[in-house]
Amino acid sequence: MKKFLPWIIIAILAFAGYSWAKNFNNTAIDLSETATKSWANVESSYQRRNDLIGNLVKTVQGAADFEKSTLEAVINARAKATSINIDPSNITPDQLQEFNQAQSGLSSALSRLLVSVERYPDLKANQNFLELQAQLEGTENRINVARDRFNAAIEPYNKHIKRFPNSILAGIFNFEAMDYYKAEAGSELAPDVEFEF
Repeated sequence: MKKFLPWIIIAILAFAGYSWAKNFNNTAIDLSETATKSWANVESSYQRRNDLIGNLVKTVQGAADFEKSTLEAVINARAKATSINIDPSNITPDQLQEFNQAQSGLSSALSRLLVSVERYPDLKANQNFLELQAQLEGTENRINVARDRFNAAIEPYNKHIKRFPNSILAGIFNFEAMDYYKAEAGSELAPDVEFEF
């Protein structure tokens, strides 16, 4: 019996190590997939906004003799925002910053459009425009919720792979921490609203 004891101990230790590695890997994959899905929801919310903006621009064009430069700014900002794609499994701070800047530019152009609309009473009374405006407001809330949920999904993943001894296996299995979605620099300041009539 004594001659088998070392082999039994080695087998128990090997099984314990295998179980730990398997549990770590499977949990990290589950948490990573949850974070990836959350990022897809962020992009889906932005896509919904981009689709609504196209309809809004068409409604405004059809209902008013509108400033061409304002509409072009919205159209160009929308095109730039939709041209940036991020791989959710490999999000870098630079990618998030570029994505955030493009979306911020679109938000800014859209705000200028909505402020300019105030000069057109017929357009403000147009049912299609009012409905699109309400949907855009709701979409902005969805975007904010989706970004918050993305950050909430990343937190358990990052904690799981950064804690010792999991950090050892994270290095072996090439799991890297994900970056949180951060507000654009200066967004904590109240925006200046200018009415240029």
